[in-house]
Amino acid sequence: MLLTFVKVAETLSVSRSAQALGLGKSVVSKRVAQLEAAVGTTLFSRSTRRVALTPAGETYLEHAQRALGEIAAGEERLRSLRSDLNGRIRITAPVSWGQRVLCRRLPEFLRLHPGIEVELMLADRLLDLAYERIDVAFRWSAAAAQVDLHAAPVAEVNWVLAASAPSLATLGEPQTPAELAALPCLFYWREPADDGWTLLRGRERQRVPVRSRFHVDNPEAVLEACLQGLGVALLPDYLCADALSEGRLVRVLPGWTPQTRFGNHITALVPPERLRLPRNRELLRFFTERS
Repeated sequence: MLLTFVKVAETLSVSRSAQALGLGKSVVSKRVAQLEAAVGTTLFSRSTRRVALTPAGETYLEHAQRALGEIAAGEERLRSLRSDLNGRIRITAPVSWGQRVLCRRLPEFLRLHPGIEVELMLADRLLDLAYERIDVAFRWSAAAAQVDLHAAPVAEVNWVLAASAPSLATLGEPQTPAELAALPCLFYWREPADDGWTLLRGRERQRVPVRSRFHVDNPEAVLEACLQGLGVALLPDYLCADALSEGRLVRVLPGWTPQTRFGNHITALVPPERLRLPRNRELLRFFTERS
């Protein structure tokens, strides 16, 4: 309707406007009438011989022309972005989050931008971003404090204590954090076992010494050991959500929130020189808008 109004205002003729827009005169007249109803005032004075703008129409025309100009500029910018959004993005991410979350979201991004390729390196060790020529590094928030990199949180992660129902039936379900010390616990090796787990409840904080029965360098292996009934595990929600909802795992001490050395967010890190590339900025925008 806005374009129709501007065309009629510029030509002061319904017939010429209809011809320029490739529409019927009745369609043009209907659109103008709909716009006047929407804004609640008369924009044109009409007679059998001529069409003229009312004072309200003159005011509205100035804003409408600017709005159409902004729309045209936006469309041009999008065309420019589409032409720039090509090439390869080298990404690194933690193994389990990369498998369970990132790999489920990247296909949508790639469908939206067919000119972009992704090279994904899943590793729990911190890669040298310059040496590996990494464009975007997804890291745990606790490992993301680098002042020379652009950082943006892209996903919240909640940690839970969980165990299989049969193992709790055998071992007994702990009612307090202190009772964890008597149970076998499962550890991802990057979360040290020697000084225990920290649990929070409101302002209350407890550090609980726990006994490691199984120590492994892969979070998926910790989940599998937990499912097999080897003990209590500290797991990120994205890793155990399905098992919890299906009843294969049960939350332990649900009133308490574990605090880990990893942090509670996944953060995207981008070197400043690589942030200038439109494809990297678009990837960052895609994930931050969906966080």
